[in-house]
Amino acid sequence: MQKLNLSQSLSQKLSPQQIQFIKLLQVPTAELDARIEEELEINPALEEGKEKEQETAQEEEYEDSFDDDLGRDDHELNLDDYLDDEYSGYKMQGDGNYNSDEDDREIPISSQSSLHEQLISQLNFLKLDDRQKVIGQQLIGSIENDGYIRRDLEAIINDLAFGQNIETDLDELEEILRKIQTFDPAGIAARNLQECLLIQLERKEHPDDPNVQHALLIIHDCFDEFTKKHYSKIQKRLDLSEEEIKEAVNLITRLNPKPGGISDGLVRTQYIIPDFILTNNSGKLEVSLNSRNAPELRISRSYAEMFDAYDKSDKKDKKLKETVTFVKQKLDSAKWFIDAIKQRQNTLLRTMEAILKYQYEFFLDGDETNLRPMILKDIAEKIDMDISTVSRVANSKSIQTEFGVYPLKYFFSEGISTDSGEDVSNREVKSVLQGMVDGEDKKKPLSDDKLVKMLNKKGYNIARRTVAKYREQLQIPVARLRKEL
Repeated sequence: MQKLNLSQSLSQKLSPQQIQFIKLLQVPTAELDARIEEELEINPALEEGKEKEQETAQEEEYEDSFDDDLGRDDHELNLDDYLDDEYSGYKMQGDGNYNSDEDDREIPISSQSSLHEQLISQLNFLKLDDRQKVIGQQLIGSIENDGYIRRDLEAIINDLAFGQNIETDLDELEEILRKIQTFDPAGIAARNLQECLLIQLERKEHPDDPNVQHALLIIHDCFDEFTKKHYSKIQKRLDLSEEEIKEAVNLITRLNPKPGGISDGLVRTQYIIPDFILTNNSGKLEVSLNSRNAPELRISRSYAEMFDAYDKSDKKDKKLKETVTFVKQKLDSAKWFIDAIKQRQNTLLRTMEAILKYQYEFFLDGDETNLRPMILKDIAEKIDMDISTVSRVANSKSIQTEFGVYPLKYFFSEGISTDSGEDVSNREVKSVLQGMVDGEDKKKPLSDDKLVKMLNKKGYNIARRTVAKYREQLQIPVARLRKEL
């Protein structure tokens, strides 16, 4: 049996204007121009340029007449005639105001001959028959961007049999592989790091040099000990002096562990366009928006005049009602977009000014030790906004200072208490830790336990596991791997 029940529920829903603002807020300056160009293309009611007094008056007249229209009788145009969904004239695709293809766009990049093209070119200089060339091409096609062949040779043999209808065996494949390993760059087509280093050492200009011979012995016979920097074991096993080990290790460390590189012939240059500019005027810090964040936009005068013409015409004409529906949608969308841009500028400035006041000491001289502990909540409370809004600003924006360009998220860090009871930024602790490692005796590098004791003496209450975490974040290897001869 069916029953009818009444229930109340409370829910929150973002308005189209809020959605548009959120999307625009997280767009970095470098992409803002493209976003504005897209809006100009799809909305003819939006134009570039400053608004003149006459055009502003015309826009106000449009808004007044728009308000009057909403209050007229049903024989005139009703708001429901064109509000056929909850989003009004605001274009909605997917979950926001981005075109679905926008994220797929890429900046044009310059290119040169790829690694595989260079290797195929060298392969053509070998005296191989057609069958061997196909095998060589298959091997080159299996080379990864860093220059290694990690695929099992048995699998390559199967590929040749099923894909190229060529029967071969392991001996023939390895013979052609050895020829490819003579190509430039040295070390190409190696199957592991050990083989890569051996190939480079064997191709040295003076292979009979004692240092080269010692290096070959170390890599061939003591590779495991070398990777773990157990130099005393190597010295004992190969019966070499400390100086001979040192010279050989220096030679090995100058070799290229990734002969193919990682770009595969593609050159990508990324430019950082700061969203804020910080200037120091005689000790007074002032922050301003990058001019590209403040585009000059206005509502089209011709579209506002179209709407004015409707007000003086027959309201019962069906085609005219359809026309004014379109015009109103575009005018509303243009106004919303301009308001969202202005709100974006205001939010960016308020957030950056709050960060500037919080980290004022750092911005005076750029000394990392002057950074105060700061989290998103601290700034959100100061500007009376939600944490998610501050997060959107911090994650994609940067500021240009006299001592470099910094992403805003650089200034957010957790605090660590000191013996004096003060809280300092973990970035300050990391800076001190980096200085200790840089100044250590590389023959006897500092262990994590020693680093903890040294930090505790400086007043930083920090545990060993925290030191290990910070060391990993700074990409500092363990003490054993920092050891030098």
